[in-house]
Amino acid sequence: MIAPKEAFAESNPHFTPGDLVRHRKYGYRGVVVAFDLNCKASESWYQSNQSQPEREQPWYHVLVDGAGHTTYAAQTSLEADDSGQCIMHPWVDTFFESFDDGHYIRNDEPWPYSPPT
Repeated sequence: MIAPKEAFAESNPHFTPGDLVRHRKYGYRGVVVAFDLNCKASESWYQSNQSQPEREQPWYHVLVDGAGHTTYAAQTSLEADDSGQCIMHPWVDTFFESFDDGHYIRNDEPWPYSPPT
């Protein structure tokens, strides 16, 4: 028996690099810079989180607006940010060419950081 398409919905990335997102629980805004098809963080990092979203879904590296750090967030923890406002982060110019119509255009600079350990 073939499973319905909806059964695989969470395994397909909803966001791509350059998309603006907002964290559903914590409210911060950011821009997706890279993603993994499932959680690549260490088990100890995962267990230390206050929330533990399903590991078998896309996880995103996000440049956080107004901060100098990144987060690693599960797809179910994020929603699209339709504000159209740019992100203030010191690495934006390193990983993106431009900002157009509420979306960043990703350049070819590889994301050099591994998931949290």
